[in-house]
Amino acid sequence: IEGPLMDGMSIVGDLFGAGKMFLPQVVKSARVMKKAVAWLEPFMEAEKSRKTAAAGRIVTATVKGDVHDIGKNIVGVVLRCNGYEVIDLGVMAPAELILDTAEREGADLIGLSGLITPSLEEMCRVGAAMDRRGITIPLLIGGATTSRMHTAVKIEPSYSGPVVHVADASRAVGVAGALMSPKRKAGFVAETRSAYAALRESHAGGRRDGVQTGLASARANGFRSDWSGYTPPEPAVAGPVVLDNVAIADLAPRIDWTPFFRTWELAGAYPRILDDPAVGDAARALHADALAMLERMAAEGWTGPKGVAAFWPAGRIGDDIELYRSEDRLEVRDTLRMLRQQTARSNRPNHCLADFVAPKESGVPDWVGGFCVTAGQGIDKAAADFERQNDDYSAIMVKALGDRLAEAFAEWLHEKVRKDHWGYAADENLSNADLIAERYRGIRPAPGYPACPEHTEKRRLLALLDAERHTGVRLTESCAMTPASAVSGWYFSHPEARYFGVGRIGRDQVEDYAARKGWTVAEAERWLAPNLGYESVRRAA
Repeated sequence: IEGPLMDGMSIVGDLFGAGKMFLPQVVKSARVMKKAVAWLEPFMEAEKSRKTAAAGRIVTATVKGDVHDIGKNIVGVVLRCNGYEVIDLGVMAPAELILDTAEREGADLIGLSGLITPSLEEMCRVGAAMDRRGITIPLLIGGATTSRMHTAVKIEPSYSGPVVHVADASRAVGVAGALMSPKRKAGFVAETRSAYAALRESHAGGRRDGVQTGLASARANGFRSDWSGYTPPEPAVAGPVVLDNVAIADLAPRIDWTPFFRTWELAGAYPRILDDPAVGDAARALHADALAMLERMAAEGWTGPKGVAAFWPAGRIGDDIELYRSEDRLEVRDTLRMLRQQTARSNRPNHCLADFVAPKESGVPDWVGGFCVTAGQGIDKAAADFERQNDDYSAIMVKALGDRLAEAFAEWLHEKVRKDHWGYAADENLSNADLIAERYRGIRPAPGYPACPEHTEKRRLLALLDAERHTGVRLTESCAMTPASAVSGWYFSHPEARYFGVGRIGRDQVEDYAARKGWTVAEAERWLAPNLGYESVRRAA
């Protein structure tokens, strides 16, 4: 192990760092190493007390309330390839577990990961807890929703020790190496702190300079439709549409492969990436492995994709959407709370999703739909089985394909809704490329994403759909869906409905939203933290 195996992994790490080997090859190499070590372990009992000195010890975790761990797992593989001991606490790890483990194991570094925006706040809370305990080791931040700016503005001020954002696996080793080097650490930390201070100043300047209009003005400049000259389409089905064990063969043609390659840090759009002069060979090999895994998933029945969609009579009240129990629209079943853009916009409306629904007072009957789909509970089980077999490559592959299948399911179901279940685009005939480019009528915005960025509306959506009964999908305390390979959202049919980002909002809208939700302003600021266009006095506890 300390000879040819570690020497080989050292070469792999060097080639990856130099850009001469790509992530799928690194993970495959790590699989060989882990399987070899597992085979040799029975012969090593006499050597148990002797441990190879690691380059460093790092505790990694997906923070409390979040269930996404593909990126964290990839970083762990790459760090192990470079001689680091990685103690992975999995997903939904509370701060106490992370810090207890770091202290007990004598960790040199802590790495936090998360995908959904509430995880950003949880990372601040972990940093504050480290200060309270007197822990001073470096804190590494990563995950799809994280950024250098957020790390500089929110997370670093919550912790007095070194804080570094790690953009992807290819940078993890360099950052860890700098922080573990007695000669380089002080300079690296000072340089990072200086860069983050500049980012904070830039961020504050952007908030000062950003032209933000008042909520009343934004509402007056909302999207306007001629409701007197438009008849919203009535859904063709009355009850919920429940789908059980949808065939992978039906979903696979709707896979958007570009994000799949991005997961493996191979840059380029599919299918052009397959012929890319730099990464084409690696991309083709990865794609072939993915197709083979899809065939195995289908043949062995690991997944069992499930979904549900429903449609409700609806009417707009300001920035809210009322959903009614029946077509007589006399009894309100629930009310969806939406947010509006507040950036001053020249000759363009300040959008809010509620604008795409007929106002209640117009008397024009309209409808809103919702959906929840999952690739199935079997994805996580299959990944865990591969991990027990020391096969990180297959484990990551299964999870990455699970995410792609869930997104493909959402695309496939939305097409069915437009053509059949709602039926307002019965003659639609679009290619998969057209669907990925969203060249269809209607939208399916997801709670927690730019057009409706506040995550707790997901609770309302899943309750309306009875999603747990129909699909097995549940929400964590931070409103992450579990299993992780799941997608949910709203359906809007208006021909001018479009995707947009709410962006920064003012204190007036936060106070208004808090009142509409029955929250305190502090609670609204917590859930809307990434969208605040002002500096909140609230601090992570």
